[in-house]
Amino acid sequence: MIRRPPRSTPKPSSAASDVYKRQVPEPSRGASIKLGDSMKGVVLAGGLGTRLLPMTRVTNKHLLPVFDRPMIYYPLQQLTSADIDDILVVTGGDHAGDFLKALRNGQDFGLNHLRYAYQEGEGGIAAALALAEDFAGGEPIVVILGDNLFEDSLAPLIHEFQRNPIGAMLLLKEVDDPDRFGVAAVEGDRVVSIIEKPSEPETNLAVTGCYMYDSRVFDVIRGLTPSERNELEITDVNNQYIAWQEMRHIKLKGWWTDAGTRPSLHHAANLVAESRENPVLSGRRVVGELESSGGD
Repeated sequence: MIRRPPRSTPKPSSAASDVYKRQVPEPSRGASIKLGDSMKGVVLAGGLGTRLLPMTRVTNKHLLPVFDRPMIYYPLQQLTSADIDDILVVTGGDHAGDFLKALRNGQDFGLNHLRYAYQEGEGGIAAALALAEDFAGGEPIVVILGDNLFEDSLAPLIHEFQRNPIGAMLLLKEVDDPDRFGVAAVEGDRVVSIIEKPSEPETNLAVTGCYMYDSRVFDVIRGLTPSERNELEITDVNNQYIAWQEMRHIKLKGWWTDAGTRPSLHHAANLVAESRENPVLSGRRVVGELESSGGD
């Protein structure tokens, strides 16, 4: 459901966007927008992983290996490479405790601590993200789906949003099978709509599983109604920012894949194996610390 945008006020000249020249809507429900603050990271790692049965009978899908490490390591490596050091992992299901065993307090990633939240049942990506509201504390956030892998470092893109953390930012990628994803329609330098898994996609621009939002995202989620799947859809969240004309986007050059099906899990492992010189994928700091601690 798309809500009417809040009453607008002129945007500060010091926070001019490189992408749009526009007015910035006031946050609803008294939320504040902080300019230039540090960002927090959220990794969404819930779901039942039914497309990866029988492997997910014994653990959460985000802990399955992609080449030489658990799947969830890759989004955590992306966040820490962007100097995001306050990270929340949202998970659920019967194997949530496995994350504590695998990730502990985040020391393998150079973190002093990791935070965790538990999602009861399944309610969609937006419902999982809603659990991060207290953690976010009114600051901008970068959200990465736990089964998404990116060839290129996301640090420059995260830092770009961090310099002007108003509205939202999406990362788009041209794909051969856009009907599997949320698909963005773009006019000029603006995303004008996103349609979830269309049967006849207008473009081949898939919305990847990395989203950046200001603090209003939680107000948007509260205003959503469940979809036909009885879930709160992240596409509806993104379309609200589009309706406000507060959505920026960047088209990725390097590869991107999810690893949520058996074919894509195999594909992701091959991509990582072929990119071992890539520091954000190889996570040399992570590997070095594990080897120095006596890991096999």
